Amino acid sequence: MLPLVALIGRPNVGKSTLFNRLLKQRKSLTHDRPGVTRDSIFADMVIEETRFSLVDTGGIVFESPEEIEDEIFAQAREAMEAADLILHVVDGREGLTPLDEEVAHYLRQRGKDVLVVVNKVDGAELEDVLLADFHTLGVSLLAVSSAHGYGMNELSATLESRRKALDLFWPDLAWDLFALVLTETDRLGHFLFPA
Repeated sequence: MLPLVALIGRPNVGKSTLFNRLLKQRKSLTHDRPGVTRDSIFADMVIEETRFSLVDTGGIVFESPEEIEDEIFAQAREAMEAADLILHVVDGREGLTPLDEEVAHYLRQRGKDVLVVVNKVDGAELEDVLLADFHTLGVSLLAVSSAHGYGMNELSATLESRRKALDLFWPDLAWDLFALVLTETDRLGHFLFPA
């Protein structure tokens, strides 16, 4: 079982484009219209020799009257709970929105390792201006353009270093054994952990 990196954020911030860029293939549908990604999409990825599982989630909308939004949030919530690292993807061109702040607050409550990926930053000359508002979230920021590839080397290096830090405690064999224990606990839980 590989460490899981979850792409989380509000609709139409470029999570699916980032997912495809990280995978170096077009696996997730993308469109300018929000709400194209409804079901979470999983794939394994490799950076150098470092392996991960990656999940692209639908855009989070809290307290929506639409039933489909509740279903999207339920899948995103499952991905967040299972994730070893969450990439909170935001739109640098639009700036910090109240929904971005709600998502950040929700993630803080979960106590997960979070990196804010400010997407749609098309060059170094735009970073200072487009990242300014996001510093109020109080977590590490990284500027990228998933459409044009800007910042992807730095993001890849960050993911690789975070994975190596996890490997100090969870080498691949340990991840596999942990997955086996969870599977057997689900199947034989009453024998392993009697009530």
